[in-house]
Amino acid sequence: MKQNKIRFNLSRGENYMKWKVEFSNGGVKYYDPTTTQIVMSDCTLKNNRKAALSILSGSNKFVCAWVLCKTLEIKTDDFIAETENKLKYNPRELPFWNLNGKDVDGSQYKKIISFSKNLFVS
Repeated sequence: MKQNKIRFNLSRGENYMKWKVEFSNGGVKYYDPTTTQIVMSDCTLKNNRKAALSILSGSNKFVCAWVLCKTLEIKTDDFIAETENKLKYNPRELPFWNLNGKDVDGSQYKKIISFSKNLFVS
């Protein structure tokens, strides 16, 4: 079964700094992180380690990490305010998804929630 694919868009243009969601049916939408929350269920953290290592070594940034999830909910109000268990991904600092400094590439989580530009394991 094809899954939904979510990542933060850093490509210049009208969708810069928005969440990009590629739906399992092939559709694509962008969401403003200041007005939208994405609640993802049955998730896997994906990372192209080779690409991340090249970015860590100084290459220009390009897409190398995303979240796959079976289902998702797009919320425009009644946001869930998560503050703990923040997932981080910045290949300029570490070439892997990290949770409290621990490498969590490939890890699976029941629920991941976006809050602004951040992701939290719930």
